[in-house]
Amino acid sequence: MKHAHSMPFGAELLEGGGVRFRIWAPDVPEVVLERLHGGTWQPTSMQRGDGGWHEHVSAEAAAGDRYRYRMPDDLRVPDPASRFNPDDVHGPSEVIDPRAHEWTDDAWTGRPWKEAVIYEMHVGAFTPEGTLAAAAQRLPWLASLGITVIELMPLADFPGRRNWGYDGVLPFAPDASYGTPADLKAFVDAAHGLGLMVLIDVVYNHFGPEGNYLHAYCPQFFNPAHQTPWGAAINFDGAHSRTVQDFFVHNALYWVEEYRFDGLRMDAIHAIRDASTPPIVEEVCAALHHGPGRHRQVHVVLENDLNEAHRLERDEEGSPLAGTAQWNDDLHHAAHVLLTGEGDGYYADYAQRPLEQFGLALAQGFIYTGQPSAFRSGEPRGEPCDHLPLAAFVSFLQTHDQVGNRAQGDRIDALADPARLMAARACVLMSPHTPMLFMGEEYGASTPFQYFCDFGPELAAAVTAGRREEFGGFSAFAGDTAQMQIPDPNSEATFAASKLDESERVLPDHAEVLGQVRALLRLRQAELVPRFGAGTRIHQWSCEGDALRIVWQLDEAHGGDAGSPAFLHVLANLGTAEAEVAWPPGRVIHRMGAQASEVGGASLVLPPGGVCATLEEAQDA
Repeated sequence: MKHAHSMPFGAELLEGGGVRFRIWAPDVPEVVLERLHGGTWQPTSMQRGDGGWHEHVSAEAAAGDRYRYRMPDDLRVPDPASRFNPDDVHGPSEVIDPRAHEWTDDAWTGRPWKEAVIYEMHVGAFTPEGTLAAAAQRLPWLASLGITVIELMPLADFPGRRNWGYDGVLPFAPDASYGTPADLKAFVDAAHGLGLMVLIDVVYNHFGPEGNYLHAYCPQFFNPAHQTPWGAAINFDGAHSRTVQDFFVHNALYWVEEYRFDGLRMDAIHAIRDASTPPIVEEVCAALHHGPGRHRQVHVVLENDLNEAHRLERDEEGSPLAGTAQWNDDLHHAAHVLLTGEGDGYYADYAQRPLEQFGLALAQGFIYTGQPSAFRSGEPRGEPCDHLPLAAFVSFLQTHDQVGNRAQGDRIDALADPARLMAARACVLMSPHTPMLFMGEEYGASTPFQYFCDFGPELAAAVTAGRREEFGGFSAFAGDTAQMQIPDPNSEATFAASKLDESERVLPDHAEVLGQVRALLRLRQAELVPRFGAGTRIHQWSCEGDALRIVWQLDEAHGGDAGSPAFLHVLANLGTAEAEVAWPPGRVIHRMGAQASEVGGASLVLPPGGVCATLEEAQDA
C-alpha cells in the first residue's frame, strides 16, 4: 500500500502530472519559483492569492526536481515545508513522491502502550556509518533484546553534517546526512515487521539558529510578545497564528500518515508560549488520536518540566485525552543523586532524601506535585498525579539530555557503583512505569554522548565559547586551561567520540550488564506486562534503612480466584552496606545477590545492589 499526507503548502504532486508549489509569505508582494531544469534555474513568478499565499502549478515539474524560492531582495530560500533538502538547509529543496515507497506493513496496527519498552536512539551516533540504513540492520537485535519502541531523536533537517537534532529548521525534511526519505520509510517498515513501534522526536518550541529563513520573509511565524531563550516565540496565539498552527498540526500528521510513525515525542512543551484555546499541544494530540491514523494505535510522549498532570488525563475508557505519557525527570534526578551523590544545579531539589524520593517516584510518578522547588526559588512545581495510570510515566536512568548536558558527556555507568546502578535499573524495568533505555545503556556503554553540532564558522565559535563558559562556575572547570578540556561541540572528533562501540557488548563487564537487562526485559514481557492494566496501582512502599520496598497491585490474578488481585513485590538495597529485611510473599521471579537469612529463612539479606522480586497471586496466598 502507498501512503501520503496532503498539505496546503509545499510541493504537492498532482494526480494528472505536474506539481503545485505553494508558500505563505503575507508581506512579500511577489515570490519567484526557481526550478532547476537542464542544468539551469528557470524562474517563474508565482500567483499571489488571498491570505498571503503564493502558488504556481507547473505541468512540467516532477519528482526529483530541485526548486527554491526567490524573494524581492534576491534572497533565495528552500521550501519551509520541504520534504527533502539533499544539499543541506541553505540549498534547494527536492520534489518528493510520497507514494513511491511500497509498504509491507499493511497489517500493522501498533501495540498497546502497556507493552512499551523505549530505546532512545540518535541515528548518527548509533552505528559507525551513522545512517538509517545501517540502523535498520540492528533492529532485529533490539527486538530480540526485548525493546518494543524505538524513539528517534529529531530528524528535521539541521545545518551541517552532525547535530543532536534540536537545531532543525525544516520540520518536514529528514536530514540528508542520515539518508533519504525512502531510507526513513524503509526503517519504519522494517521496524514494524519486527513488532517494533517507532516514535519521532519533534521540536515545536523553536527553530534552530542557522538556516531558518522564515524570520527574513515571513515574520508572522513569530510572536515577539513572547520571548524565549531562542528569541521571539513561534506564533501559536497572535495575529496570523492559525496558519502557523496548521503548519505544525500537519507536521504531526505527516509523520504518522506518510511515514507511518507510531507517534511523537514532543520536546520541551513547557517552552512553548501559547495562550490559544485549545493550545497547540492539545490540538496536535487530538489530531493524532482522532485523525486519519486512528485505525492504528498512536501515542504521544511529552517532555514537560512543569509536571502538568492534566495533560495526561484519561477519558472514561482509559484512553488519553492528550499525552499518552511524559518523560519522568523527577525519577531520574532522585536516582542520579542517590547513585552518584551529586547535588548541584537542579539536583539540589533531590539532595536531602534521594532514596525516599526515588521510592515516591516509583510509587506515584512525579515527585513534585505542587510543592515549592528550591531550584526554582521556591516556586511551586507540578500537579497531583496519583490518579494517573503508572504507564503514563516514562522512567529512565539516563537520556541524551542527562548524559550530553554534562561537560564531558559521561554516562551514569562511569559515575555509579555497578551493583547499585543495576539494582536501580531493575526497579525501573520491573515497574508498571514505561521504561526507557538510552542507546548503549543495555550493555553499560563506556562511550560518552557529548554535545555536538556543525554550524557555520561565526556561529560555531560562539557556541564553543558559550559551551565552555556554561561550565565556568563549576570548580572542576575553573580557569581557561580547565575549560579548554571541555570538548569542542563543532569538532568532528567530538561527534566521533560519541558513537557507540558495539564491540564492547562481548567484554565481560558489559556482557554481564547486557545479560541482566535481557533477563529483566524477558521477565517483564512474560510475567508482568500481561498483569499490567487499568487496575495496576501502588499498594504500599517504604524505606527500610537503605533498602527500598515497593509493592504494586496488579490486575486480577491470572488463574486465581475471580476478583483476587496480584501483587508485585520488589526489594532493592540501594545503599552501601548489607541490609536485612522481611522476606516478601509470593513466587520469586527475580533475584540478584539476595540470600535467605540463616535464622529461620523468614528474612532476606541484601548486599549492596541486592534485589529480590516476587509475584503474589491468589494461589500463592
